[in-house]
Amino acid sequence: MTNHLDSFFAALSDPTRRAVIERLIDGPASVSDLHEPHDIALPTFLRHIRVLEEAGLVSSHKKGRIRTVHIEAAPLRAAETWLARQRRIWEGRLDRMDALAERLDRETS
Repeated sequence: MTNHLDSFFAALSDPTRRAVIERLIDGPASVSDLHEPHDIALPTFLRHIRVLEEAGLVSSHKKGRIRTVHIEAAPLRAAETWLARQRRIWEGRLDRMDALAERLDRETS
């Protein structure tokens, strides 16, 4: 799971790749449509798509001359599960620290 999370977060560390994911939430798109709003060369953009594919965040298929990219939900769900677990852990720690601070405040008053 850690390797998947590492590649997930590494893939999303770039704003271009995050923008691609944001766009794909609305549905599949051709590489041309995904590339259009970005002011970078197509070969550079295709490397971003490859990173997303290697991380399992997107898949693509080619029909004729058109390559269509689709979002893959499983890695997003796995990261969401991990983040939710981390949130529960840290909220519990912060709650215990608050309780300790209140107890110490009462004891010194």
